[in-house]
Amino acid sequence: MPTLDTLGRPVRDLRISVTDRCNFRCRYCMPREVFDQEWVYLRHTELLTFEEITRITRLAVELGVEKVRLTGGEPLLRKDVHLLIGMLSGVDGMTDLAMTTNASVLARRAEALRDAGLQRITVSLDSIDDEVFRAMNDVDFPVERVLEGIDVAASLGLGPVKVNAVVQRGVNDHTIEDLAGHFRGTGHTVRYIEYMDVGMSNGWKLDDVVSAAEIVERINDRWPLEAVPPSYPGEVATRFRYLDGEGEIGVIGSVTQPFCGNCTRLRLSAEGQLYTCLFAGTGTDLKGPIRTGASDDDLRGILEGVWTKRSDRYSERRSEHTPGWERVEMSYIGG
Repeated sequence: MPTLDTLGRPVRDLRISVTDRCNFRCRYCMPREVFDQEWVYLRHTELLTFEEITRITRLAVELGVEKVRLTGGEPLLRKDVHLLIGMLSGVDGMTDLAMTTNASVLARRAEALRDAGLQRITVSLDSIDDEVFRAMNDVDFPVERVLEGIDVAASLGLGPVKVNAVVQRGVNDHTIEDLAGHFRGTGHTVRYIEYMDVGMSNGWKLDDVVSAAEIVERINDRWPLEAVPPSYPGEVATRFRYLDGEGEIGVIGSVTQPFCGNCTRLRLSAEGQLYTCLFAGTGTDLKGPIRTGASDDDLRGILEGVWTKRSDRYSERRSEHTPGWERVEMSYIGG
């Protein structure tokens, strides 16, 4: 029997943040004026160990989780993360093991990730325009090296790659079509994400959101599209394929087209807090019980209790919360 929350949503996905550190300073996630040289990151001893993460994952799979995704921060900044992948790949019952990365070091790490058991890669790339991308990552990192990482990962069997682009009006919305054009015919899928009010640091305003509908309309005007059914229950991206057969795109419209009703995601932060929503204010501690001797039954009970009591649907009720709702930063629980 699936484990259901109060709205009848089953738990199927687990997102695991392995570090709160990132080498980019994208303004929609870790703006430099907040995450500056004085910012205090989690100490290594505060992070969940690979053994602790694997134990939690195994118990989550027993409750219904099928898909696991490693995130950050930037997950490839976690030392020896391929060893964690090797441990997770041995968990019985899990059907999909993926990672979301900024691809800054992917080219030289992809083979080790693949050999350890990683199945898929998603790469964050907000613009194919080098000047725009360098400005958005705010560390002057070039598009070329991200594209190299995508190419290497795909050549090693970690593709087709999903390319995630957060769209902000007046920042990179003028490069929407260029990004689509670059990846048309490659087998990779660009997924455009509406700019969201995750965390408390990114200065989000509704006026800065480019709607999923506008994105689709603009691409459709250049290359006609048709809707594609979801590939699995709870898929967050609405899919469209090019009528000329050159692939597809996706749009994630959390702001204008909320999908809370189908959300099946549980999130584990780098320091062991369990969250049931990307926009959550508080989590449930798992690290404490683990390090004070909790049994598997104890931990399974905590996991099950958190999910079965879950009722959040922030995106459907955004206007009731913003701006007063205190939200955990994205760098702690992944995108």
